Amino acid sequence: MDNRRPLKTRSKPWAQSLARFIAALKVQPNQISMAGIGFSVLGSACLVMSGCYQRALLLFFAAVCVQLRLLCNMMDGLVAVEGGLKSNYGDLFNEIPDRIEDTLFLVCAGYAAHFPSLGWGCAVLAVFTAYLRAFGGSLGQTQDFCGPMAKPQRMFFLTLGCVIAALVQVLGRTFPVLEGILWIIAAGACVTAIRRIRHIAQLTLMKP
Repeated sequence: MDNRRPLKTRSKPWAQSLARFIAALKVQPNQISMAGIGFSVLGSACLVMSGCYQRALLLFFAAVCVQLRLLCNMMDGLVAVEGGLKSNYGDLFNEIPDRIEDTLFLVCAGYAAHFPSLGWGCAVLAVFTAYLRAFGGSLGQTQDFCGPMAKPQRMFFLTLGCVIAALVQVLGRTFPVLEGILWIIAAGACVTAIRRIRHIAQLTLMKP
């Protein structure tokens, strides 16, 4: 059973080449996973400071950190599987950092938007959708990575929100961009949770 998230980017030549380069340096997949947490801490700090100091550069840097986090998430799996460096603790390092990173980014985006409860709500929903995926897997089902607001989509919208919010600041405008993006993430996560629950129920009913 393949429980890896289906990513078209994973098969791209540049991704394969980068994974081989990292593997040749003897960098362990678990170290890459920890680097993802590091980028999340930096990006989240930038989000919080952007809410305090209203600096567009902080939002741009936060957007870059979101994408670097995703790159680490992809590279740890590529190096582990394609590079043959999978460890006994690989599953722990694959799942736990993701939950930490999602929570950091979404909660801090809420503080940046001056709407902390919305950020916390998005974080709870993100963890819940991940729980449903893992729960389906615990029942012997193929893990369900369906959206519309799985991790890649959540991070895409957060990146987009950071970039747009930065541009709005550069133009000297005031518009609650991050708040709007967080509402989109929250609504999409609710739909995602409902879809995953339905899939689990349907597959359970199909069992003899």
